[in-house]
Amino acid sequence: MTTTAERPNQERRTVLQRRIRVIVAVTIGYNLIEAVVAIAAGTAASSGALIGFGLDSTIEVLSAAAVAWQFTRRDPERWEKGTLRVIAVAFFTLALSVGSSSVLALTGVVEAEHSTVGILLTALSVVIMPFLSLAERRTGRELGSATAVADSKQTLICTYLSAAVLVGLLLNSLFGWWWADPVAALVIVVFAVREGLEAWRGDACATSVGMLLDEHEHEHEHEHGGNDGGVSRSGAV
Repeated sequence: MTTTAERPNQERRTVLQRRIRVIVAVTIGYNLIEAVVAIAAGTAASSGALIGFGLDSTIEVLSAAAVAWQFTRRDPERWEKGTLRVIAVAFFTLALSVGSSSVLALTGVVEAEHSTVGILLTALSVVIMPFLSLAERRTGRELGSATAVADSKQTLICTYLSAAVLVGLLLNSLFGWWWADPVAALVIVVFAVREGLEAWRGDACATSVGMLLDEHEHEHEHEHGGNDGGVSRSGAV
């Protein structure tokens, strides 16, 4: 059994669109700071994981900026597909960046040292990013915006990456388990590729279910309306 989500009225849509702009603005600001600090700390500690984490933050900025741009347009829905493609590319770039740094770490090309700044930064991200992701996902679902939902998943994957880097840094500092972080990061790469493919196709996992159901219903109405119209015309003739 399928049910169609009720679309918000224009006044509510305006409020939701404004809320998304605020959320992505905060996301962009935080990730810019995070990128600078992570890359600097990673360079100081020779930590490929931290440098990769900083690069991931710049990719998240790209994704959030695409959504911010979309919701400054007069008709945001018109730019939905193109923005989804940008987010998909961000997912793929994230997978490539994290995968490359993980392989370098596992092959011993990069040997990370202890980084107090890195531990504090990733711990802070584990606390902050889930709230940004949840707020954007809920707003996107109510609005019926596939791009906002997809971008919230990008933020959520960044949260998982933050946790993986944090655990890796702690295990490396406490027990010398240098391989923990790159192994966990490789698992995240798989999820990033999957979400990228779904965002590119606009599948349900990257799109609000309510929006998909609504589109499906409109397609059916159009098809049945066309057929009925054809029958009426033939009957009239």
